[in-house]
Amino acid sequence: MVAPHKKVGMLPPYAAGKPPVAVPGLQPYKLSSNENPFAPVPGVIERVREVVTGPEGAPSTLCRYPDTLSTGLRQALAAHLDVPADDVVTGAGSLGALAQVITTFAGHGEASEGDEVIFAWRSFEAYPIVVRTAGAVDVQVPLTADHRHDLPAMLDAITERTRVILLCTPNNPTGPVLTTAEVEDFLARVPEHILVVIDEAYVEFVRDEDAVKGLDMYRKHANVVVLRTFSKAHGLANLRVGYSVSQPEITKALRTVATPFAVSTVAEEAAIASLEHLDEVLERVQVVVDERERVAAALAEAGWDLPASQANFVWLPLGERTQEFAEAAQAQALSVRAFAGEGVRVSIGEVEANDRFLEVARDFLK
Repeated sequence: MVAPHKKVGMLPPYAAGKPPVAVPGLQPYKLSSNENPFAPVPGVIERVREVVTGPEGAPSTLCRYPDTLSTGLRQALAAHLDVPADDVVTGAGSLGALAQVITTFAGHGEASEGDEVIFAWRSFEAYPIVVRTAGAVDVQVPLTADHRHDLPAMLDAITERTRVILLCTPNNPTGPVLTTAEVEDFLARVPEHILVVIDEAYVEFVRDEDAVKGLDMYRKHANVVVLRTFSKAHGLANLRVGYSVSQPEITKALRTVATPFAVSTVAEEAAIASLEHLDEVLERVQVVVDERERVAAALAEAGWDLPASQANFVWLPLGERTQEFAEAAQAQALSVRAFAGEGVRVSIGEVEANDRFLEVARDFLK
């Protein structure tokens, strides 16, 4: 019998957000995956249609491989972000971009099984999967009591085997951001040979003026990589397009290990079109932000003590009552993301979905 590598048995399964259970008389809503409740803007839909069907009088190009370098998208991002196009590497979502980073800089072969990657916990649940798949060792540093990265403890966790440190801001699933001041201090103390990844999957939803700006850190520090995605704010989760931004000596290595053709032409053109209609995208983002603030204020008024989220979700630190709340939401045709024994993450969705979630949350405290 063919057996998988021993490391497969060490991987925690990725638990994607579950769909809601149907309840008679109620419209079901999925609030478990941090998806944008809005579809892509009309200009994006039209561009996708053109790519799929082909320009009028011309055949579709779906039978052809995409540009493996995503040249058009990198050029569009270069103009949008004011960075050199060569500093951008695309991937299948920010998770695909992260996998490129970890595969390139940690965990190569038996000789380096001791390579370590440090990250806060709880944070994005794919982190340990990506790290262990690469053959590296994940070093999980508990969050502070207020659900934030414990940067001093992360510094203390650095050893001679540390290769990469992951910073998730806003942190998924708890929501708080890292500030410019604390990240500047952190980077000043991290040895320059260690790569620091700033994961900004939710950056468009941030309104805190003190929040760190990953691109500023990349410009100042040669060992910083910034991750971003079109899955959240742009509503392109199904098309899987993200990217990293880093200095040329890093991007050269990333392109060497990048999966060829990971970003399809459909995804690339959709992302370009979304950048071309960025004002419309950001208008929708603001609607989500306004809803987040409304929901957070209503929860606080009801008696909930929540961390300050700057993402498109809120975190309920429920501890042992986590599953109980998830079941209460399910009874109202809402799916939420429960982390057993820790808490529940609830995505900001449609107004009706948010209102029903608030009803569940109020009743739960009673």
